[in-house]
Amino acid sequence: MASVEIYRAQLTREPFLWREMCVTARLLTEGVPLEEIGERVFRDNLFQYPTEKSLKRMARACVLRLQRLEDAEAVRLIAGAPATVSQQLCLYALLKDSRLLRDFMLQVIAVKYQQHDLHCSRADVRAFFLQLQGQNEQVAAWSDSTIQKISGVIMGILIQLGYLANQRSEELQLVYLQPQVREIMERHGDQAWLAMFYTV
Repeated sequence: MASVEIYRAQLTREPFLWREMCVTARLLTEGVPLEEIGERVFRDNLFQYPTEKSLKRMARACVLRLQRLEDAEAVRLIAGAPATVSQQLCLYALLKDSRLLRDFMLQVIAVKYQQHDLHCSRADVRAFFLQLQGQNEQVAAWSDSTIQKISGVIMGILIQLGYLANQRSEELQLVYLQPQVREIMERHGDQAWLAMFYTV
């Protein structure tokens, strides 16, 4: 699938969305029908956005990611597990939805862990995009501002998940894969993605 899956820049509009994913997962576990989730989020402003403009679109993005997991236990854990477990499962869902983020995590973060190279900065993100632009016409056509925005989202994800301590940090932290997350990933045949985490 990955070989024919296109690169999309949707991370600029639909970033990590951890809080929104938790809200959506709770609605699903409470039995709210899929087709009603967007309306419920919109009606009650469950994401607590200052304006209503993007509520339904973000709800659709969350539903799609949760559906891509194809795993009721994963949805239940996103809804109610401790933050570390929930966030890692939200990353897993996003990896299934975004070839771009998946390739970055495999080609940059996983490789750094394998090589015991714990230096990670914006320069690594830039290098990833430069290489990708040389390999893919679609990504080569993206504007500099689009790539800058996506790079910022990727850095934000790394910080939120604990790969980096803060915006200025260039030291890659050891992010331990939670056992429940590992079990779900292995159950779906995604063992190759375990390399994105520090496993013992």
